[in-house]
Amino acid sequence: MTSAGKFCLLFTLTLASTLSAAAPGSEPIAQFRPSVQSVDFAPVIVSDGMRLTIIGPDGTVYEQDYAAGSAPSFRVQDVPRSATLNGTFTYELRAIPKVSTIVKSQLAAARAANDDAEVLRIQKANGLTVPLVQSGVFTILNGSVVSPSNAEPVGVGSTAAASMTTGGGTAAPRSAPVRAFDNVIADDLIVQGSGCIGLDCVNNEEFGFTTLKLKENNLRLGFDDTSTSAGFPANDWQLTANGSDSGGASKFSIEDLTNSKVPFTVRANTPTNSLYVDSTGNVGLGTATPVLDLHIATTDTPAIRFDQSNAGGFTAQTWDIGANEANFFVRDTTGGSRLSFRIRPGAPTSSIDIAASGNVGVGTASPNARLNVFDATQNASRITLSGQEFFQPSNTSADGVALLLGVNRTGNRQMWVTDSAMLAGPTPVLRFMPNAGDLSAISVNAGVVTPADLRLNSGGGNIGIGKAPTQPIDHRNGAYLSVGGVWTNASSRALKQDICDLETTAAKETLSQLEPVTYAYKLDPSEHHVGFIAEDVPELVATKERRGLSSMDIVAVLTKVVQDQQKTIDALQQRLEKIEKNER
Repeated sequence: MTSAGKFCLLFTLTLASTLSAAAPGSEPIAQFRPSVQSVDFAPVIVSDGMRLTIIGPDGTVYEQDYAAGSAPSFRVQDVPRSATLNGTFTYELRAIPKVSTIVKSQLAAARAANDDAEVLRIQKANGLTVPLVQSGVFTILNGSVVSPSNAEPVGVGSTAAASMTTGGGTAAPRSAPVRAFDNVIADDLIVQGSGCIGLDCVNNEEFGFTTLKLKENNLRLGFDDTSTSAGFPANDWQLTANGSDSGGASKFSIEDLTNSKVPFTVRANTPTNSLYVDSTGNVGLGTATPVLDLHIATTDTPAIRFDQSNAGGFTAQTWDIGANEANFFVRDTTGGSRLSFRIRPGAPTSSIDIAASGNVGVGTASPNARLNVFDATQNASRITLSGQEFFQPSNTSADGVALLLGVNRTGNRQMWVTDSAMLAGPTPVLRFMPNAGDLSAISVNAGVVTPADLRLNSGGGNIGIGKAPTQPIDHRNGAYLSVGGVWTNASSRALKQDICDLETTAAKETLSQLEPVTYAYKLDPSEHHVGFIAEDVPELVATKERRGLSSMDIVAVLTKVVQDQQKTIDALQQRLEKIEKNER
């Protein structure tokens, strides 16, 4: 049980045959077996499972799922101290029919095709159109479940003792109805006053403004249509006030006796204006002044629940739509109560706008593409992807032409960027194609220069990073790839700081610790190379992340060592020359 006083009781049942809706009070799914401290349910059908939902007198909801073969139950001790213990509890038991894999596949295919007629046909053919539901009530009084077998004396009301009258006198209370002859009036009966019908009506009955009163401990008003001619409706109905069992519900119901259904019930103590239909046809739930066709009013988060059981052969799924001061939301209740869709108060008009064409506008009521995201503060379209922002100016002024990003999933398959004016027949100015290993995977049209950090040279196909390119690849720090395919590092004094001479000792120590290896790259195992491992080189020539190496660092170390060695060679050469001269 959760801190909110909810616990889940889902009892999965497997149906071997189709069951029709049960008459009120019957037990088509499980026998209701109350005891002093619990209510238990003994399944009477073989099924895949069942869900038991119970609502307490204060509105606390208790739910639990049970596996097939388990008997659902509810104990008095399951009611938390924060919830109301004494009062009438309403339960609903829903069986989960067994549906074959073939039927599930057929239903899934029909649902994917949006073929509702086929879904209904499959459900009817497999007996999945009638939900297997059983409901009822029980009462907890003084901490104990009231037994429904307790009998109330017939003919004794709760507010006045029944009496017989003779000549205006009042007889002693009776505990059983008096047997009397029926009175048959073969004409109209006109009573110019009020009338009382029932075993507990007494002489000098108080009517107030009541014209007709029904008075006894079991109140029912039946409508028995005796039509027998073909084509004439003959359904029987009944108005029922309160349950007749001990611990039953205090309620008012309209019962369809012919079809054994109870389509309408109002529980006692239901708040005023729980359901209100005004003169215009507007319906209010919780309000007497509905201003629209349906108006829901409550003190905290008015909401609607959409609850699909798995009795129809589909997976059970529950969604909520609600609103409060924080947001309007769609909640995936089955999926962990995730708020998959939210709108915050104050959201601008057309924050999301779907045009008749199917185009989706974000921040605009007139989207001119499948997705048009508009930022009014910058007068430009704007999409944020992983923190990187892409802008589309709303005009073709000096700010630059409006560009559109598209993806072609057929033919040669490509992602392209084009001028919006060329939308009818886009000629991509930048195109990315799936064969990324080929230089043709990126295609650049002539005459395009973008004001971004990545620049494409007009006509030459050069790429500039932070500058207008003059080489095939040209970086703003001065490094570039020449036409001959030689990479040149940036090395100007103007680009450097903290310049110091490399010490010979450090260079020698570094060179002595370098360990040349042969290797092949995992992406190209067929070609072998000679080099070093970045993680193993000395600190002097290592990069910060130790994932790569700069060849210039190694060259500088080698140069320093060679220069020192050359000095030694020159000195030795001079000594040798002196020795040879002296020997002569």
